[in-house]
Amino acid sequence: MSSVTTLARPYAKAAFALAQEQGALAGWEEMLGASAAVVEDPTMADLLASPHFGDAAAVQLIADTVREAVTGDGPNERFVGYLTVLAGYGRLALLPEITALFRGLRAEAEKRLRVRVVSAVGLDDEQSSRLRDALARRFERAIELANEIDPKVIGGAVIYAGDEVIDGSLRGRLHKLASSLAR
Repeated sequence: MSSVTTLARPYAKAAFALAQEQGALAGWEEMLGASAAVVEDPTMADLLASPHFGDAAAVQLIADTVREAVTGDGPNERFVGYLTVLAGYGRLALLPEITALFRGLRAEAEKRLRVRVVSAVGLDDEQSSRLRDALARRFERAIELANEIDPKVIGGAVIYAGDEVIDGSLRGRLHKLASSLAR
C-alpha cells in the first residue's frame, strides 16, 4: 500500500461520511472528481504549490472551478469547509487519491462492483448481459461492466473484478499449459 493511499484514506472516509450525512454521494463524487482534475492540471498544481498562493486562495480557486464543472448547485458550504481542512493540512494534492477511495467506498455502500473485461474482440449486447448477470450472482452486487479490446488475449477474456482476476483467456490457458509441460 502506498503512503499516498495511507494519507488519503482518512480524508476519503471523512468525505464519505459528510456526503452520506447529506444524502449526496453522487454530488460529492462529482465535486471531488472535478477538484482532483484541478490539482492534477500541471499549471494549477504549480499555482497551488506556490508559497505566494495561500490556502484561502487555493480553496477559492478550486471551489470556483468545481462550480463551473459540475451539474447542479456546485460546492456547498460543507464541501468548501472540507477543502479548507485539506488545504490547512497541506493535503490538496491528495484529492485524486481521495476521489478514487471515495468512489470505492460509494460502490461498496451501494453494492456495486466495477468490472473490467479484456477480450480479443468486443462483447456484443447479449454477451455483456449474460456476463453481467453471472458476475452479479457470483459477487452479489450490481455490476458496472467495461469492455476493453486487446488482441494479445487471443480468445476468451480476462475479468478484473475488484481484487480478483479471472483469466479465461486463450493466452492464459496457453501459459498454464506451457508451465505444466516445463515441469
